[in-house]
Amino acid sequence: MTAPEAGRGIGSGERAAEITTTFVGLPRDTFRILHVSTGNVCRSPITERLTRHFVHQRLGVLGGGLVVESAGTWGHEGAPMEAHAETVLAEYGADVSGFTGRELLDEHVIRADLVLTATRDHRAQVISMGHSAGLRTFTLKEFTRLVNAIDPATLPPLEDGLVMRARALVRAAAALRGWLLAPTAEADEVHDPYGAPLTFFRSIGDEIHQALDPVVTALTGVPART
Repeated sequence: MTAPEAGRGIGSGERAAEITTTFVGLPRDTFRILHVSTGNVCRSPITERLTRHFVHQRLGVLGGGLVVESAGTWGHEGAPMEAHAETVLAEYGADVSGFTGRELLDEHVIRADLVLTATRDHRAQVISMGHSAGLRTFTLKEFTRLVNAIDPATLPPLEDGLVMRARALVRAAAALRGWLLAPTAEADEVHDPYGAPLTFFRSIGDEIHQALDPVVTALTGVPART
């Protein structure tokens, strides 16, 4: 779809209160991940549903307090997911039911604790909306690169709650952003498969899978099943 696209683990007490004020819009027992692309019918639906699927595979449930959703900067409000995107998700065993496209709104950004975008232009558009989104908005591949550099031992254990661990992961990634730059501009992009054949959708699905796997592992503390 062609359109303009624009550390260390958290402790408790005082630092936990700081996190609550940083990620405004939701109570501390909820963590909301927002995936953003252009039309919200290809890339972000695939990423949303694969995130849910991979978390469920690791934990047996979606995850206490975790909400995963998506929207598009030029979102096709109420539109179904592209058929090839559904096929790719079905091949991974992910749930494709009940999806409808959404236009990205201020309220989505305000409520999100972590925004993962398909491209750098999407990231710029989200940040330009304001709402102190800069420290919690990354491209998907950028976030993966940063997460790979974080020592899991510095994150709160899952026993402390998935929300606490997720907030710590975002803070640690934000702290590393200026130190771990992309090797090339293209390294942080997930290209749009809209209108492409199923083979290209499958390659994009594989890219998203490879990027999500370490993120979900860091989030849950549980590696993918082999």
